Parts: sequence; structure tokens; C-alpha cells
Amino acid sequence: MTTPGTAGSARTAAPAVRTARTAAPAATPQTFTSYVRARGPVLLRTARSLTANPCDAEDLLQTALTKTYLAWERIEDHRALDGYVRKALLNTRTSQWRKRRVDEVVCDELPEPEPQQGPDPAEAQAVRDALWQAILKLPTRQRAMVVLRFYEDLSEVQTAAILGVSVGTVKSAVSRALSKLREDPQLATDVLGGETAEHASTPEARQHVVGEELAAA
Repeated sequence: MTTPGTAGSARTAAPAVRTARTAAPAATPQTFTSYVRARGPVLLRTARSLTANPCDAEDLLQTALTKTYLAWERIEDHRALDGYVRKALLNTRTSQWRKRRVDEVVCDELPEPEPQQGPDPAEAQAVRDALWQAILKLPTRQRAMVVLRFYEDLSEVQTAAILGVSVGTVKSAVSRALSKLREDPQLATDVLGGETAEHASTPEARQHVVGEELAAA
């Protein structure tokens, strides 16, 4: 037996509960600021893989993020934002490479570097420069794929997604690019130097040289 008014109160309370459930606030959409805060460190590591200078890497990332901000409203799938920024980084850096020039500064005395233990940094940089000069000879698409695969350490699937091509295209293009690098006698000469370069005259030796340098990129 129910007390008068109890059933009516229960019936009127139910719709209020349903209304409260349906009125739950929707998920807050991602903003450009929240994206940069969350992904900034990861994107900066990508930028540093494209340039040896940390300051240049920061400038490169700022330029790519500026392009992303301007295109923010046109990017429908925000899950693809990392790919968009990486592509902007790569395109921006490629433009910088094409305009690259050497600045000379006159000074009275040459600065003496601090003594360092281990491998000579200048020699290691010379090897990286030689490899990069060989990569610059590759066609634009092959060069982009080599950078993404070996310098950014992305998978074939990730590389294909960023460039908007199939995985098979990535595999074949990277294979052709590596073949061209292995057949580049200047690369082997610059990397090994002197009399040792004579041993890099065979394709097998050049393949070993290219493989080691790309693995260390």
C-alpha cells in the first residue's frame, strides 16, 4: 500500500533523471592551443631530426605550426594533425635546403673548441653532410621518403599516410633511392676518404657504407 502522493512523486521524478542524463555536456573540441601543448615536444623531436641546430629546429617547428594554424578550420580530421605538421616541416625544410647559403663571419682570432673525447665531431658531421649531399641528388619524392623512413624512423605505413600514397609505392621508391645511393661513388669516397675509398668501388662495399650511415642518421 502506498502513501497518497508517493506514486505521483515517483512518476514525476523519472523524467527529471532522464533529462539530466541527456543534458550531459559534450566533449570539449580540441583547440590549436591544446594540440600544441600536448604534441609540441614530439613535434620538436621531429624538427630536430631535420636540422642539427636546436634553434633552427625551433624556428622550423614554429613555421610549420603557423601553417597548421592558418589551415586549422580546413582540417576536418584532427586525428591526422601530426601528419599534416610533419608534412609542413618537411616541405619547409626542403625549401630551406634549396635556398641554403654559407654565411662567413670575419673575426680576429679563431675560437678554440673545447677538447672532446671520443669520435671527432667534425669528422662525424662531414660524413652526415656527404650522405645528405647524396640524398639531395634524389628525386623529390624519393628524398622525402628516405627522410621520413630513416631520419624520422617512421614505418612504411606512416610514411605512406603522410605522403598520401600506397605502402607499395613507398617500398618501391625507397628501394630505388637506396640503389641510387649505393651506386654513388662520390658518397663512398667522401665517407671513407683517401686510399680506403678504393675498397668502396664495388656495389657490395657501397651498400655496406650507405646502410651503416643511414642506420646512424
